[in-house]
Parts: sequence; C-alpha cells; structure tokens
Amino acid sequence: MTPRADTLTVEVVDLIGTVVSRYYEEYEHAAAEHSLTGAQARVLRLLSLEPLPMRKIAQCLKCEPSNITGIVDRLESRGLVERRPDPADRRVKLAAPTDEGTRTAEALRTSLSFAREPLGRLTVAERTLLKELLQRMLGVAPE
Repeated sequence: MTPRADTLTVEVVDLIGTVVSRYYEEYEHAAAEHSLTGAQARVLRLLSLEPLPMRKIAQCLKCEPSNITGIVDRLESRGLVERRPDPADRRVKLAAPTDEGTRTAEALRTSLSFAREPLGRLTVAERTLLKELLQRMLGVAPE
C-alpha cells in the first residue's frame, strides 16, 4: 500500500502543476507570435542548447522520432534549423539552429512574462533559494 502524501506535499504538487500549466499556456502563445507551434518552439529551444540527432530530440521531448522529423523539416523550411553531419560519427545527422533559429529561440525565452513577472516579486535571495530548491528536487548539482 502506498503511503498517503501529507497535506503540504499535496498543496505544493498542486501549485507546481498550476505553474507548469500556465507556463505551457504562455509558451504556446509566445510560439504562435513567431508563427510556430508549441512543439516547434520546444524543439528549437532544445536545439539552441546544443545540436542533437533526431533520436535524442525525441527522447528529450518524450515523443516518436517520426514526429521530430516532421517538426525539424518545417523548422528547416523556415530557415531556423539545418541538418549537418555529426563530427563524431558522419553517418549521424544533427539538427542545429541557424543564426536566425538561435535568435528566435532567445526571443521566445525572453518573452515569457508569466515567469518573469511573478519571479520579479521575489527578492534575489528568494529567487536564489527557489532555484536551489528546484535543482535539489531534480537532482541537479548547483551552479
């Protein structure tokens, strides 16, 4: 039998769910302002961190590789992404953002006022603590 979560944990989980839901809603809106779908915007954001093979993009976004191929095709036709050989294994193609794709990904990232406005109500110390707590929850080493 699974132990029941305490009331505080349930409340925190509900709040996290609300934050995630609002984030995705705003992300979809921001993507549309750049004539992108939410999926296209998420792929572009991921590629702005590092060029990746299709299979790895699919793993990161938890979807089928065939879906990623179509998304990358559309991003490539808009000049936001290009395919290039992987220097470590020339049989593998990497999807990588073009300069325009990198600019678009950054514009998307900085246009999310949902995150910026509420976080702006917190002090630097509170934002730092929140960042550290989230990193700890995710098992990410602090910077």
